[in-house]
Amino acid sequence: MPPKVKKPAGAVVRNPDRTRQRILDAALKEFSARGFAGARVGGIARSARINKRMLYHYFTDKEGLFRAVLHTKLAERMERFQSYAPAGLAEGLPLLFQQNCDDADWVRLTAWESLQTGKGSLYSWPDRRRRAVVTNKLIRSQQKDGHLRPDSKPEHLHLALASLAVFPMALPQLVRVITGLTPDNPKFQREYARFLETLSAAFRPSMVARK
Repeated sequence: MPPKVKKPAGAVVRNPDRTRQRILDAALKEFSARGFAGARVGGIARSARINKRMLYHYFTDKEGLFRAVLHTKLAERMERFQSYAPAGLAEGLPLLFQQNCDDADWVRLTAWESLQTGKGSLYSWPDRRRRAVVTNKLIRSQQKDGHLRPDSKPEHLHLALASLAVFPMALPQLVRVITGLTPDNPKFQREYARFLETLSAAFRPSMVARK
């Protein structure tokens, strides 16, 4: 058996998965701060502590990196969403809000995307549309099971739930103007989560217009 070769002190041990994750984390920060158009690959590489050539080795180009960030975050958020969705989407509204509080970079990235894309094509459109359709079907199922009010289109309920959960983080300046607090303030988050718990009753069948 050949003798083990000791690595010199301070030698860097390559870990492709860890390197890839560092790049994705740095890219999310850069894209959320500057949008796709303003983001700089060099800045991402420096934050990830690699050179640009290594970044291109993993993701080919800036667009490929952006798609990878979207794919990773969408999968991560869908997994968390599915962990509480079966108990009832209305009841899960405060959790969806908290998810956005914990994922402010993602919210800012989507806000930039809205500004820079307009009515144009969206990156990863088939995957994103597929995930939205899955949620629409889940809402329709919960309507049939009596967990959600049946008198609204699933797509509209989906839009309403998503809007309530994302609004404070997407438009923090309005939160500050209206409440005097920033959306990352723990006091605001507690109070708004309680408000969502109360409001969620409006999405359940018991609150359907009583004639």
